[in-house]
Amino acid sequence: MTWSFKKFDVLPESKFLLWEKLLEARTGIQLASQQKVLLQTQIAIRMRELDIASYDDYFDQVKQDNKSGLVEWQILVDRLVVKETTFFRHRPSLDFVRQFLKNKISREQLDGSIDIWSVGCSTGEEPYGLAMLAHECLSESEQHLYFGVTAVDVSLPALSIARRGVYGQRSMSFLTDRERQHFFRPYEDKHYEVLPRLKKRVCFSQANINNLDDFPVQLMDVVFCQNVLIYFRRWRRREILNQLVSRLKPGGLLVIGLGETTDWQHAEMQRIDSNEVQAYIKTS
Repeated sequence: MTWSFKKFDVLPESKFLLWEKLLEARTGIQLASQQKVLLQTQIAIRMRELDIASYDDYFDQVKQDNKSGLVEWQILVDRLVVKETTFFRHRPSLDFVRQFLKNKISREQLDGSIDIWSVGCSTGEEPYGLAMLAHECLSESEQHLYFGVTAVDVSLPALSIARRGVYGQRSMSFLTDRERQHFFRPYEDKHYEVLPRLKKRVCFSQANINNLDDFPVQLMDVVFCQNVLIYFRRWRRREILNQLVSRLKPGGLLVIGLGETTDWQHAEMQRIDSNEVQAYIKTS
């Protein structure tokens, strides 16, 4: 039997708890017990690639506070949390943002620019989609406002894909023909590239949502944070949401994934009455 097909012992519960604590301490992400198989699978794949035979040896390598340890940690985190995504994967949320921006523009309630924050942007489909909305809303108006999208994620490989802005058919499956024609150009091997005029409106940066206090403070008109909070404990979700509120302009919009939190309230936020979108407006 070759090494590439070597089977590893089942990850003991005590070892799973060590990995769980390390992941939460460094990123705030909580692994549920049912995700033990996912963790063991990704660890085993990486151990085969590195020719490491012991769970303990690999754990010790990942824990090292040096360049090789940090790089190895990043690789493992990418494999655990970076998920496949698509443009406009939840169109009702994007349509709500579109209408919110249209109302702000028509009522002249913007202070010279549209500033949007995509938190947990993964490989870029979400922030580019938000930029598409802002561009369309401004094109339909006579106001000459600047708009920009700040997009952050913990994964450097995901951000590299996002900055490149090249996507296959699967990522674009929910786009209309008009959206494809207006914001993309053909690329190699049946792929499409985001047009430069849209790319330049999106700034990608690495950031850990668990340490938002370290991120430069800029007030936003829209904060979009979907399918991110599910990785965190309930008390951590509330902390993150409170921090996101502090980055909103008065009258700003916060959009999260439907059902990602059910018990969060904030004195400055009013929840939108909708069964399709979970969104909040900052009232002060």
